[in-house]
Amino acid sequence: MKLLLDSCVWGGAVGRLRAAGHDVVWSGDWPADPGDEEILARAVAEGRVLVTLDKDFGELAVVRELPHSGILRLVAQSALQQAEVTLRVIEAHGADLAAGAIITAEAGRLRVRLPRTQD
Repeated sequence: MKLLLDSCVWGGAVGRLRAAGHDVVWSGDWPADPGDEEILARAVAEGRVLVTLDKDFGELAVVRELPHSGILRLVAQSALQQAEVTLRVIEAHGADLAAGAIITAEAGRLRVRLPRTQD
């Protein structure tokens, strides 16, 4: 799966996700933070699921209806847990993410918001 990790996601997660076969870009490697809207736009342009700790991306996607290629928000996950939680969510809901779902992963709870279907 193609992933874009927001800079708030631990950079050490990149290697673990790549080792699991995923195509990963970490915005922490970019020379400057372009802001949430540009990060979301880059994820869409490259067909990447955005992995973040930031709830603002859900607001951009739901309230402002900006396009996205799927969003995984990690809540209260330690840096060392972030890659493993991401891998578990991809295993269980990779097709949903690829279809544009917004998933929030909290300890003991997973919320999946499937994309609206077009009539």
